[in-house]
Amino acid sequence: MATRWRHGEAQMPALKITKRSVDALHPGERPFIAFDSDLAGFGVRVMPTGVMSYVVEYRPHGGGRGVAKRRVTLGKVGTLTPEQARKAAADMLAQVRLGSDPAADKATRREALTVAALIATFEAEHVEAKLKSGTAENYTVALARLRDAHGSLKADALTRNQIAALHSKMRETPYAANRALATWSKMFAWGMSRGLIAKGENPAREIEKYRESKRERFLTSEELSRLGDVLREGETIGLVYEVDEKKAKAKHAAKPENRRTKLDPFAVAAVRLLILTGARLREILDAQWSQVDFERGILFLADSKTGKKPVYLSIATLALLAELPRIEGNPHVIAGAKDGAPRSDLKKPWRAISRAAGLSGVRIHDLRHSFASVGAGGSLGLPIIGKLLGHANPSTTARYAHLETDPLHRAVNAIGSRIAAAMDGKQGGEVVPMKKAGGKPA
Repeated sequence: MATRWRHGEAQMPALKITKRSVDALHPGERPFIAFDSDLAGFGVRVMPTGVMSYVVEYRPHGGGRGVAKRRVTLGKVGTLTPEQARKAAADMLAQVRLGSDPAADKATRREALTVAALIATFEAEHVEAKLKSGTAENYTVALARLRDAHGSLKADALTRNQIAALHSKMRETPYAANRALATWSKMFAWGMSRGLIAKGENPAREIEKYRESKRERFLTSEELSRLGDVLREGETIGLVYEVDEKKAKAKHAAKPENRRTKLDPFAVAAVRLLILTGARLREILDAQWSQVDFERGILFLADSKTGKKPVYLSIATLALLAELPRIEGNPHVIAGAKDGAPRSDLKKPWRAISRAAGLSGVRIHDLRHSFASVGAGGSLGLPIIGKLLGHANPSTTARYAHLETDPLHRAVNAIGSRIAAAMDGKQGGEVVPMKKAGGKPA
């Protein structure tokens, strides 16, 4: 049978594609295809360089003679065995008969969004547009981790194993790992709902989360006293800073007795406001003078984690605000370095403050917990504390229930105090003898 030519390629007589027949093929001056005698459309493409690949040719479902054939490369000879290639070809041709178009699907996948592109779209259209600043910041951190690890991959090609491995790398910080996993899952679900990636299994779903232990760190009275001392020291004479004497630049450092740095007065004020109000960090940093009602003692927040929220201000808080300077052109209570902007965060000053006060492991958010713990210990009642903190759900406040001094505790303390005083021979320690049944003294 004569050799036929199509689009610059020779089409050799059909042969049964086996390992022996493929090994017997030799490259020519021009590319050619040797098609299988049993499975129509399945063949081996041989290049002049000697590279050989298994291919499938077909006409799209319903296409007649006038419709051009399409070709899909299955894989190189050597990478696939003839049997594997034949099975893959048969499966693909079966899909064609059902209406699929593998070549078009492959082209679509090449044009599909990468993980990095999906992240960029998600950040622009969802994170920045719809989330509150604090939540958006957490999303951004989690998404950056995913982009660094798999940004160049096609979004619909990312596997659950790859997501699970990335989650596993964060096991030392289980809370952050689980929040990141939730962020990734949300992004893929959003991408599918928007039609940006093909609908299918969410690669961040059904991954086991790490067990989280609820952190309830409350400052004791002694710790609060140390914190107050450090804040006063930091805003007046400054906090002591350390110098690595082993470094070359250490010889140019100030003398040990002069190694102090003053804290930004707005950073100090922010810490004081956090502990005095129990408000969240962004609520204090984003607060504006126009929201402060000195007469009624309320900071009216137009927006917070739970929506509109009043922050009730104590006499001590109002005195602090009254003494805080206002920066012309900056509407924020806690003014930042940039014109008209609030302070961005308290990470650096809080590290210095907590180190100087010996509050190892204490987070900024623990100041909010401490505010609540003082209220619970003072028997103010959980509903009142929940209102002060702006909790939308009473169950959120219930974490402080064990700190509340209930009537039974007050009673046992009163009884114990009287008994201990009587045993110590102090005044007021009247002991009432217990009686047996029948009214006789025990």
